[in-house]
Amino acid sequence: MDDELLELQRQFEFAQQAKSSIRLSDRNVVELVQKLQELHIIDFELLHTVSGKEYITPDQLRHEILAEVSKLGRVSVIDLADTTGVDLYHVEKQAQRIVSDDPGLMLIQGEIISQSYWDSVAEEVNDRLQECSQIALAELAAQLHVSSEMVASVLEPRLGTVVKGRLEGGQLYTPAYVARVTAMVRGAARGITVPTNLSVLWSSLQQLLQEMDGASGVAVEGSFFQSLFNGLVKEGEILGSLRAGVHWTPNVFASAQKESIDSFFSQNSFISYEVLHKLRIPQPIQFLQSRYPEGMPLVTTFVHPSMIEMLDAAAEDALERSSWIDSLSILPMSFGSQDASKLLSLCPSIQQGLKSDKAKIFGESYVFSNGFIKDVYDRLEKEMETFNVSGTSGTVVSDDLRETKAGHDASRLTELTENVSDSSVNKQAMEKGSKKKKGKGAGNMMTGPAENELDNQDRAPTKSKKNQRKGKNISSEQVAESKAAAKLVKIKEENLNIPSEDWVMKKIATLVPDFEEQGLDDPQTILRPLANYLRPMLINSWKERRKALFSENAERMKQLLDSLQKKFDEDVHNKLKNGDEVAEPQISESISLNPGERTSIAKTLPGSLSNKALAVVEALEGKRVETFMTALRDIAEESGLLLKKLDKKLERTLLHAYQKDLVSQVSAEMDPVSLLAKVVSLIYVQVHHKALQAPGRAIAVAVSRLKDKLDDSAHKILTDYQTATVTLLALISAASGDGEDCTSDRILSKRELLENQMTALKGLVLGTSKS
Repeated sequence: MDDELLELQRQFEFAQQAKSSIRLSDRNVVELVQKLQELHIIDFELLHTVSGKEYITPDQLRHEILAEVSKLGRVSVIDLADTTGVDLYHVEKQAQRIVSDDPGLMLIQGEIISQSYWDSVAEEVNDRLQECSQIALAELAAQLHVSSEMVASVLEPRLGTVVKGRLEGGQLYTPAYVARVTAMVRGAARGITVPTNLSVLWSSLQQLLQEMDGASGVAVEGSFFQSLFNGLVKEGEILGSLRAGVHWTPNVFASAQKESIDSFFSQNSFISYEVLHKLRIPQPIQFLQSRYPEGMPLVTTFVHPSMIEMLDAAAEDALERSSWIDSLSILPMSFGSQDASKLLSLCPSIQQGLKSDKAKIFGESYVFSNGFIKDVYDRLEKEMETFNVSGTSGTVVSDDLRETKAGHDASRLTELTENVSDSSVNKQAMEKGSKKKKGKGAGNMMTGPAENELDNQDRAPTKSKKNQRKGKNISSEQVAESKAAAKLVKIKEENLNIPSEDWVMKKIATLVPDFEEQGLDDPQTILRPLANYLRPMLINSWKERRKALFSENAERMKQLLDSLQKKFDEDVHNKLKNGDEVAEPQISESISLNPGERTSIAKTLPGSLSNKALAVVEALEGKRVETFMTALRDIAEESGLLLKKLDKKLERTLLHAYQKDLVSQVSAEMDPVSLLAKVVSLIYVQVHHKALQAPGRAIAVAVSRLKDKLDDSAHKILTDYQTATVTLLALISAASGDGEDCTSDRILSKRELLENQMTALKGLVLGTSKS
């Protein structure tokens, strides 16, 4: 077998050394290779070299590339194209294939780099690091012509093995330097006893390192300190809690903090949020709720349920004794009124008392029993019994109020009248010059400053832009006028002599001396809220008493007038009996007023009577009787007049008499035009049981509203008759100035048609009346 191989080798060598007698040109060789490829004798890819005189297979090209990478460790693809003599495109293609097949190689920025190259780089970096203690990755990247990220990715897996150091924040440090800085961080962290921002601590350590190492000192980033600190916390060498990465609270502070809070809360059953803020607890409510689940958060304080029980017991005792309490006097000084209000809402006795109307809360912190309030109200009502009620002016006069007002009312009215006299004159001149608002102007000249002020407010939106800009700088005269008007309004209210808020507060302070003894005489604390609650009830009581007195006086006046009339009639009878001449009494004629005149008269009335009179005038111009009757009852009650209640029996009698009268009128009516209105009124009485007085132009509307109340045939008779009547009236109106015979004939024919329909129309209503 070996002999045969040797023989074949000798023959192959002889064939190679033998010189051919036929030589092929380069072109023939190219054509021959192409022919062999066409015949698939050469079934693999061939690559041309740059010179065009050589062929190379892809496998050979990859082999040569790998040889260069193995020899150099880092080779540029461009250099490989020059070395192999193959086009750059084919070199890049094969380089990518090589890198994808071999995980130990990488293609970066047109260079093939092997792991052996990085190993050698890592050894060089380690040697340099041991000399300098620190190397920046940016510096290495610049030297190696790669990115810092690439350098970091290469060095990280070799740290601790090839490279004896630590990579942190883009810097490489030796273990000795890391241990030194770690010791500094540990010592500084253990020395902290209060919550600290670590950024401040790292700045101090950086400055310390620079002072220690001098100009040759290594610049250390804050992230390096933070990384070392996080490692120490994880290993348990320093104890505490880290919030938001930089806010450090040592355990020693947290323990002292919790002990302080627990001690205060256990001793006092409450703790304010301000205390926790001073202890650097940013969210006190959440902290306290997590630590004391049974506690209750208030507005500024956190309380234990025992605080609620204490306040509930005091409130329950006050309600049982029909008394009152100031919850702030029971609670600690740090509690505010809002805290007291919320705490009261949590007391069971208060909740039950408010639900059953046995308790009231005023001023957020004052609890009053209903019995105490009723007692104060009864005593105030008794004080008001000394008031005198005047039916003519609708005012109540008290000796106290009379004494306080008698001294200065006249001077105040004189002064205020002088202040507003100019504006009143100017306003009257304006109103006289206005023709469109004649009625309203007459009324405004008689009104008080309150109405003038409202009128000024109504006219404000019509001012020009220029006047609006001037309005920003109100003149002193306008200010004085507005103040004077406000004072006159107040005097007008005082003249009504209804107990004012100040009077009620003064009386409460007198009747309940406990308020002054406990320093609660300030009106804003309790007197004003209590007075605001009691004053409406006192005014209602006064109005009821006044109403009763007015009713009694009205009955007495009626009896007096009847007696006077009887005596007057007896005198007249005696004169007539004796033959003496008796003059006929003069009966004054009724005067018709327009809306403006009614408004003017209404505004001259005093106080609320003027407002109610204006409401009557407005309702009179409206379209609803119910609104007018309501306004009329209000003003009658305000003025002390008695309105007779509607007599249903008398109303039915009058309505029946009215119906009989309409039946007789319809039966006797011979004018077809006049018949329609009487028939419609009679139908309304029969259907709605109500009397109807409607003008001619409203008859059509009245007929349309009867559609649902009549059957179709009856309603057709009525509508046909109404249509014929309208047509006849239109013809008569058209012929009033025209004497043509044709128009007269049409009128006669239409009248005859209506006369023929009169029988059916009368039968429509008269038959119903008889039935």
